[in-house]
Amino acid sequence: MHIISHSEKETQEIGRKVALKITKGSVISLRGSLGAGKTVFAKGFAKELGITEAIVSPTFTLVQEYDGKLKMYHLDLYRLSGEDEFESMGGEDFLYSDGVTLIEWSEKIEAMLPDSTIYINITINEDLSRDIEIKGLEL
Repeated sequence: MHIISHSEKETQEIGRKVALKITKGSVISLRGSLGAGKTVFAKGFAKELGITEAIVSPTFTLVQEYDGKLKMYHLDLYRLSGEDEFESMGGEDFLYSDGVTLIEWSEKIEAMLPDSTIYINITINEDLSRDIEIKGLEL
C-alpha cells in the first residue's frame, strides 16, 4: 500500500491510523533517509496510543520508552554498528516486548526482525511530498 503525504500533519495522521491497527507485541520498521519523516510518523502513532510526552528521535539515547494504552519503545539504530551491538544492548527484548516497538534504521538488524514485522518506508519525492509504503498491515 502506498500513500502520499503532503504535510507533517498528514504523515502524523497515517501514523495514527497505523496505531489503530496494531496489537501488543507489534514491531514496526521505520525506514527512510534522514529527514524523511520517521519521527513525524512516530508522533502521530504515539498520539493514538494516548502518549502525551514529546516524541523525539532517540538518535543519541538509542531507546525512548513511553507509557500509553500500550507501552511504546522507540529505537533509533542509526549509530549502531550492527546486530552484535544490538544484541549486547539487550535489543532482542524490544523485538518480543509487551508493548509495541518502532525501530528507525532497522535495516541494521534485518536478519533479527520477527516475521510479523510491519514495514513503513518513507521516501521524499521531488515536490517534497512523502511516499509512504506500508507492508504487512492493511489500513
